[in-house]
Amino acid sequence: MRSVHAVVLSFLLLSLSACALLPNRDPLNINVVGFEPLQSQDMEVRFAVKIRVQNPNETPIDYNGVALDLEVNGQPLASGVSDQSGSIARFSETVLTVPVSVSAFSVLRQTLGLSQTQTLNNLPYVLRGKLAGGLFGTMRFTDSGKLSLPGATTGTW
Repeated sequence: MRSVHAVVLSFLLLSLSACALLPNRDPLNINVVGFEPLQSQDMEVRFAVKIRVQNPNETPIDYNGVALDLEVNGQPLASGVSDQSGSIARFSETVLTVPVSVSAFSVLRQTLGLSQTQTLNNLPYVLRGKLAGGLFGTMRFTDSGKLSLPGATTGTW
């Protein structure tokens, strides 16, 4: 019985010391820098979201996947994933491009939510995502602002 307690206590102490070894990292700075249309299929619209990722830390950040969810005007609009991988050097930045899909139902919901005088331009958005980096390396992020779509003068895509 004592050996079981000793093993559990040792495991607990090792777990606590492992947490102390994890580096303290500042959060990533993420900004949406653009949207580009992609080839669409049937009842969905696809576009590429370009995000600028800044690493304000003293160590590089390795990632092996990106996931995004885009909410516009308080409603879910698009989501996307990419299996791209790479590294963002210390005190550096990069632009990542992630393809996202918008279902016809999401477009319809957004269009019905707009008044006759509103357009998709200047609507509030929230972008949530993550850079996958293994068990403890995944970094989540959020960006928000107002849409600035070139040529968005009507409430349709």
